[in-house]
Amino acid sequence: MLFMVLGCKSSKQIASSGELNTKLTAKQLIKEHNKKEPKFKTLQARVKVDYVQGDKSQSHTINLRMEKDKTIWLSATLGIVRAKITPTNVSFYNKLDNTYFDGDFSLISDLLGTKLDFEKVQNILLGNAIYNLKDDSYNTDIHEGSYVLSPKNQNQLFEIFYLLNPTHFKMDSQQLTQPLEQRMLEIDYKDYQEVNKQIVPQNVKVIALERDFETTITMEFKSVSLNSSLNFPFRIPNGFQEIVIK
Repeated sequence: MLFMVLGCKSSKQIASSGELNTKLTAKQLIKEHNKKEPKFKTLQARVKVDYVQGDKSQSHTINLRMEKDKTIWLSATLGIVRAKITPTNVSFYNKLDNTYFDGDFSLISDLLGTKLDFEKVQNILLGNAIYNLKDDSYNTDIHEGSYVLSPKNQNQLFEIFYLLNPTHFKMDSQQLTQPLEQRMLEIDYKDYQEVNKQIVPQNVKVIALERDFETTITMEFKSVSLNSSLNFPFRIPNGFQEIVIK
């Protein structure tokens, strides 16, 4: 059901092989990353999504609409599957099996194995750091052509690593691990593109691992447009069965 964003009529792919500067401090890296947060009121895109969970796989093209900080809206072809995410609510319905969900972020958190909210989901889609980088102090390192930020006081129950690109300072990868729970969430940003002078993801791969069970979502963002007038139609059909997350 869930994950998607970005590509456009006037988009161009961004080079991602810049030269590393070992003298940059964590504070400077964070400042550069925050400067690159895309600025827009609304965003619309078509997203090719490949979803693999265990031995099940699906492929869909999804229409994504976003009103920044307010609404994320997703709709598959002919509205067969549709979702609407706001800061307080997650809702979706599936006409293929006549089911729906209307509740909190437990559905998305359960899918990816880590606690998420609206801001974190939006950050994942836009290539921003999942958590606010100003909330901690960080060590810096270099790994395979990326800058690495890791909290100086890394929580043994919950470890996180941010890999920043030396060209545009957006995320190359975000990696969250919960060793005791045997959980791992990795979001890899393969390519970025420039749309109306804003840098947004083009190809993203999300890997959620819980013990030996893996969920993979790959997204290719196409036909992105910014700041168009959008609506977000959503109504759960009558007679559908509610999905309950225990």
